[in-house]
Amino acid sequence: MTSSFRFGTVGSPISSPKRPGGSVGAVMHTRALGLGAMELGWVRSVRVSEATCEAIKLAGEENDVLLSVHAPYYININAEEDEWPKSRQRLMDAAHFGNLAGATEIIFHPGSYFGAPPEDVLPNAIKRLAGCVEELRDAGNPVTLRPETMGKSAMLGSLADTLEISRQIPGVQPCLDFAHLHARPGDGTMNSYDEWCQVLEEYGRLLGEDSLKTLSCHLSGIEYTEKGEKNHLPIADSDFNLEALFEALCEFGAAGRILCESPVMEEDALVFQETWAKISGER
Repeated sequence: MTSSFRFGTVGSPISSPKRPGGSVGAVMHTRALGLGAMELGWVRSVRVSEATCEAIKLAGEENDVLLSVHAPYYININAEEDEWPKSRQRLMDAAHFGNLAGATEIIFHPGSYFGAPPEDVLPNAIKRLAGCVEELRDAGNPVTLRPETMGKSAMLGSLADTLEISRQIPGVQPCLDFAHLHARPGDGTMNSYDEWCQVLEEYGRLLGEDSLKTLSCHLSGIEYTEKGEKNHLPIADSDFNLEALFEALCEFGAAGRILCESPVMEEDALVFQETWAKISGER
């Protein structure tokens, strides 16, 4: 039985060798580790040639590694009018070159509320993002844009935010960062089987049951305060209940990819993969 989830890292595995190096070498190393997915970490800027993208795409295909892109951090779909064009260009560049590199998912941080209530922020954010998707489709670009659930309550990117954005725009789906969802309330909640089942039930209800078969997820241990996320941790050094999450995912027949961004990325990704095999019975 093939696993319903692919596991990998957000960015190149830490242990990637210097040769052949770069993203191509990282993709090859991902497969050598026994992992099946990798997120290209274009988090500072998108500076990559079309030739390099072609080589990355080929490496992904030859090594059976699913690719996604983490777009630059400096994107804010709630930016001021004069700042929005810069944010938009960063997202569109990530989508354009990501597609050339064989990535099917573009993960991005949605931005900040700037102190405004979510209901005041979302309409304009949705309008802007819908325009991005329309332009991508007009250019023949099929990538899925994925706003990430964020770990601080001041940030645009609650579960409700990402679900509503995705409900209104075909071609947009959430990136479920489970560690961020756990950290965001700041009180240790969102860490039980029942709570994760509620998340998945709501996801399927709003976006359709089939959407649970194509999840794109981030996962790590996490340290947090009452204000939310502080920093990522190895899963073993955190209070995150991995088994409870995986049992809920199993109960809902979920599938997709789960990418690790802990300080020991590939080690924890392999832990996740093994834990999933035990809980799901898949190998």
